[in-house]
Amino acid sequence: MDKQQAKKYWQANLRYLVVLLSIWFLVSYVCGILLVDQLNGIQLGGFKLGFWFAQQGAIYVFVLLIFVYVWLMNKLDHKYGQDA
Repeated sequence: MDKQQAKKYWQANLRYLVVLLSIWFLVSYVCGILLVDQLNGIQLGGFKLGFWFAQQGAIYVFVLLIFVYVWLMNKLDHKYGQDA
């Protein structure tokens, strides 16, 4: 891979990271801490939604984002011929 292709590859990788980590930040910090009082008015499986985000939701979202990142990187590797 030449320098131009390598630069595009890493720019795409960093874009994926920024988007996915921003989603995780919104779920864990904003929903789990800042908006917890507003979300607690909603019930999910017998638990307040704010409590659920703080205790389990952020972890579930993080694990899901790992799988999304792997899928995106496999596509990116294939696009730039880095899959083996």
